[in-house]
Amino acid sequence: MLLKLIHNSNRKTTSEFFSSMRKYISTSRHSAVDLASKDGEMRIFLVAGEASGDAIGSRLIAALKKFSPFPIHVAGVGGSLMAKHGLKSVFPMEDIAVMGIWELLPHLTKFQVRLNQTFEAAIAFNPHVIITIDSKGFSFRLLKQLRAKYGQKGPLHFHYVAPSFWAWKGGESRLKGLSEFIDHILCILPFEEEVCRYNGVPATFVGHPVLEDTLEMNSVQGNADLFRGKYGISSGSIVFSLLPGSRLQEVTRMLPIYSKTLNLVKNSIDDLITVIHVAPNKHVEDHIRRTANEWPTPVVLVPGGSSDIKYDAFSASKVALCTSGTVAIELQLARLPCVVAYRAHFLTELAIRYKAKVPYISLPNILLNSPVIPEALFRNCTPTKLARLLMEVMCDDGVREQQVVAANKVVELLSPPPKARVVGGGNLGCKEAGFGNTASSIAAWTVLYYPREKAPACDPRDPNCVENPSRKGPLVIEGTKEDKEAEREREDSTPEIIIVGHRKMSRR
Repeated sequence: MLLKLIHNSNRKTTSEFFSSMRKYISTSRHSAVDLASKDGEMRIFLVAGEASGDAIGSRLIAALKKFSPFPIHVAGVGGSLMAKHGLKSVFPMEDIAVMGIWELLPHLTKFQVRLNQTFEAAIAFNPHVIITIDSKGFSFRLLKQLRAKYGQKGPLHFHYVAPSFWAWKGGESRLKGLSEFIDHILCILPFEEEVCRYNGVPATFVGHPVLEDTLEMNSVQGNADLFRGKYGISSGSIVFSLLPGSRLQEVTRMLPIYSKTLNLVKNSIDDLITVIHVAPNKHVEDHIRRTANEWPTPVVLVPGGSSDIKYDAFSASKVALCTSGTVAIELQLARLPCVVAYRAHFLTELAIRYKAKVPYISLPNILLNSPVIPEALFRNCTPTKLARLLMEVMCDDGVREQQVVAANKVVELLSPPPKARVVGGGNLGCKEAGFGNTASSIAAWTVLYYPREKAPACDPRDPNCVENPSRKGPLVIEGTKEDKEAEREREDSTPEIIIVGHRKMSRR
């Protein structure tokens, strides 16, 4: 019946379609749609603190506008991509794009001022929904203040991108308090939903938003000839893509290392061109343009914000060197072999070494529990080592093929469920009326129709439900996506949470 309604919606107005659809979707009187029905519009306050969050937010706003039965009005903090969908940022997003422990100290005063400004802007906007995107240091403080102000009768709180509890010692235990100020978490990794729910935090796995790049372009393989022609790069030149990061602090730290690395590499390559991908961050843009004047090889600066140009550059490149982040997934989508690097303040590095419980920093390696992508981290991140790794990846066909094969598996793991559940029933596993099975569409539906009343993490009647008192605590084991189904068929009294690629861990 739901599919029939979606098909018939082509002949109805948006409001007529959703009116007829709602009798088939059971929603609480306290869902975002019902809150908005009182005003005839939906006000959504969003906060993103960095370039990747800006991209996620822009896609989410577009999906919300497509699916909402009421006009969507947005406000909050974001970047240039969210601005294209009507968001006027309270202040430049770059002001809170700070990551690390000691790196944050010089910015604490500004950080607190911006937090207060965001809080006041949210109160003045009187939203039905508040959505924070990643940047948990800023986001969680804001959500706590807003929940203290409004209580449970205020706007619904969603957080997009679960905190990386799986990466830190004691990280899972910190999930237990999140339900006090977060109504729902939108997870981008396949194993996060179940662990969040087990710890009392309602959550939905939506898939990784960066995979939507494939829908926005004809091909993520890009057009190498078009890129070379546009920037006057000869067919015989060897192109290296360089992605130094989206935050000023990491760019200023990594660029000198990358410059020395390319100075070493150019001795082995006659005609080397460096393509530097510049994040849409005004401070980063200014810094890279100044630095490019002294770059050791001919350099092309590619502006951020355009998927077409980015993937054309990837297609023209032989190898990439990147600072750890979302870009590692983009390079996997493009099937461009790469090397991942990361440095931080030495005290931050010490803290990471002490607290981290996963041996890798790039998401593909974490998912596969294998160093498929070479990493140079912390004190090992030197120009000499990076130059060696880059030459190995560029020249060794076996190493290159290994990364391409691994990329296929990573993309599969990060893809939305084949038949994603619609809150209240049904699924988004269909294409009629533009219901694409994407992270943004699933996230939008969850935001629109998730009921405020706290639902059980799973059906207690289900023998696999971790809330069933006859069941034991969770066990995290090694395995693949296929293993998950096989393990659940076993006649075992222990529920199992399968974290793909992770090492076996003790019972909680």
